[in-house]
Amino acid sequence: MSHTDGFGRRAFLKNAGFTALAGAVGAGSSIERAAAAVLEPANGKYDLDTVFDRVGSECVKWDQQIRKYGKENVQVGMGIADMDFRAAPCITRAIQERCKHENWGYLDTPVQSYIDAIVSWNKKRYGLAIDPETVVLSNGVHPGIIAALRVFSPPGSRVLLTTPVYDGFYSDLDFCQVKAEESLMKLVDGRYSIDFDDFERRISHDTNTFILCNPHNPTGNCWSPEDLTRLGEICLRRRVVVLADEIHCDFVSKGQKYTPFASLPNKDIVRNSLTFKAASKSFSLAAMKTAWFFSTNPDYLARVKANNHVELNTIGMVANRAALTEGEDWLNQVAEYIDGNHDFVESFVRTNIPMIKYRKAQGTYLAWLDVSAVCDKINAKELAVAANKTLTAGTKPLTAESMVERHFVKHAKVQMNPGSNYGSGGAGHMRMNIATSRKLVELALTNLANAATKT
Repeated sequence: MSHTDGFGRRAFLKNAGFTALAGAVGAGSSIERAAAAVLEPANGKYDLDTVFDRVGSECVKWDQQIRKYGKENVQVGMGIADMDFRAAPCITRAIQERCKHENWGYLDTPVQSYIDAIVSWNKKRYGLAIDPETVVLSNGVHPGIIAALRVFSPPGSRVLLTTPVYDGFYSDLDFCQVKAEESLMKLVDGRYSIDFDDFERRISHDTNTFILCNPHNPTGNCWSPEDLTRLGEICLRRRVVVLADEIHCDFVSKGQKYTPFASLPNKDIVRNSLTFKAASKSFSLAAMKTAWFFSTNPDYLARVKANNHVELNTIGMVANRAALTEGEDWLNQVAEYIDGNHDFVESFVRTNIPMIKYRKAQGTYLAWLDVSAVCDKINAKELAVAANKTLTAGTKPLTAESMVERHFVKHAKVQMNPGSNYGSGGAGHMRMNIATSRKLVELALTNLANAATKT
């Protein structure tokens, strides 16, 4: 077995509970051969079906959940938003080549070539012309947004969010000592839309910023140019700066389109914004701590840049540069595969799990599942009330969705994120990350189907 892949395939099958899956796909199957396989394209096609073993690599998506719930209770980790696929070969090769130079003293980071790759990537894929002089590197989208909040939103002020929304924003707001002003989106037949009247009503004298998630996490919405323009007009008129988090932009379902906020034709609207992006979702490079932001407003950019304390690392930039310059074919295949996963989830849920509802996301690799019937079936609200009575002071209260998470871990051995993590509108939902082998998606859904009706 290859040492570089070795977290132990047989140990993985035993510890993470894949014995049933291995038997289902047959002895000597792709899951057994994963450690020995090299992810190079065969006839131009990457192998995304083989289950790639991440257990033992200290990853949050698997190892953290195994530590929390026990290895016997986590057969499929589908929570944290990164991908289970082996990295694009160009990334591994670039890192290996740099590592041949065995010295890790102070390094001159490849800033300009990395920025050139960022500009070229956005121009080629989205027709978005970015002045390279306006690109500011950061250690992640979060540090960039925090730098902007510190400029525009003083402690105690309010930050507008369209909810349910990515839970990490709430951590950023807490860190900056500002308050969330939640505008609940409308939900009709499983599809979300912005309540523009409510959105504007929630802007007060101390609301200075709006964090836009585009495409939207966790609902999967890809906002239309009309949606973005209307939001931009309101924010411009009411002097609210738009902070556009567009980290999921490279994952868009067939027939849908991602519109960069910075591509809107109204230049005044665009000037009232900053955009934050990274390759960390697209190429699963979160551990590399590298991202960027930009704006056409030189005043905004200078003020935020002054609050952006960045400590870049060479390996992270080498990996990201390789991804953006050589990894497009790999990403295109991954995005198409994930689109197929969305179709599979929608069909499977509709046919086999009537207690759960799912409408295919327009973008991202996240499935936003309506589990409200499961909540009712297991009396999740009552369970949460009882469980909260046993918590120590200062512990975050459990919700009905937390109890659904526990229910599925216990009965399906599948870990997903509770919808209540994502603010108002998250009740009765779970977020499932489907950026993994379809074998694991099928295993998870089969287990969920068997567990949904248990009490």
